[in-house]
Amino acid sequence: MDSFRDGFRPETYGDRIADVYDAMTADLPDPGDCADRLAELAGPGPALELGIGTGRVALPLAARGEAIPVTFGDFANVPVEPAEGGYPLVYVVFNTFFALLTQEDQVRCFAGVAGRLAPGGAFVLTGFVPDPTLYTGGQSVRASHLGLEQVRLDAARHDPVTQRVDFQHVLVTGDGIRLYPGAVRYAWPSELDLMARLAGLRLRDRWGGWRREPFDAASGLHVSVYEHAGVAAS
Repeated sequence: MDSFRDGFRPETYGDRIADVYDAMTADLPDPGDCADRLAELAGPGPALELGIGTGRVALPLAARGEAIPVTFGDFANVPVEPAEGGYPLVYVVFNTFFALLTQEDQVRCFAGVAGRLAPGGAFVLTGFVPDPTLYTGGQSVRASHLGLEQVRLDAARHDPVTQRVDFQHVLVTGDGIRLYPGAVRYAWPSELDLMARLAGLRLRDRWGGWRREPFDAASGLHVSVYEHAGVAAS
């Protein structure tokens, strides 16, 4: 019996971590560069974010005048009505796409995005570049934060067959221990490109960061920009 997978639900991660997520991600790069690139791509909008979370990116965009509808639902289905003429920008950032835990759901999401993307519009997807060497014997335990008053341990188990990683963020403080479980189904950049092709999209750009850094073998993350395959190359 696999107790983690039996008990984990799509809403588990968000329900557990929502009240501390912004504090736990405070050491990540400022989302300003991300908002700059997305605002350029969105133009006057509207923009559609999949997996909006705490609004770490959506709120800076909204402050710049972007129109960002909010709908509750399974973003694998892209459960929003198409904007008139389609959305100039659809985006899913900070590994959120990998929260879809099967290849089938990920392919379905690409298809849903393609049906809502305006001609000439952009679908921006960012995620980490998988590194199976992180998991010795299929698992890992790392101290991601070590302070005088608290320590955060990240424990993970890797299934290379399904490309799934189940994990626990374990926060230990003087007040006790808190657990923040999560799971991702990672996909290689080339696999994402194939999903795009199946949906009638193609890769326009791929950067190693939000400042358009080159993407190469040393890149730990990618910013991938897709467009309808019928659009002339820019």
